[in-house]
Amino acid sequence: MECSVEISMHPLNADYKPAIIDFIKRLRKHSFITIETNGMSTQIFGNYKRVMNAINTEMKNTFAEEGKVVFNMKVMNGNLSEKPQF
Repeated sequence: MECSVEISMHPLNADYKPAIIDFIKRLRKHSFITIETNGMSTQIFGNYKRVMNAINTEMKNTFAEEGKVVFNMKVMNGNLSEKPQF
């Protein structure tokens, strides 16, 4: 089953940008998922099990490295990576 995940990371410290960038770079090392980023969130697409395993691994690493961090996620069954052509 394919899935789409929108995830936002909110480190609870003043110097938050390096932690977010590091999280995204680590997600990109998982070659079996597709990642798109913008100024508000990161979208991840691919096989449900693989996507969720990658997110789980990198969230755990982030918690160990950064301390207090909030993640917000939306998860949908189905791949929404295709851009509509209006």
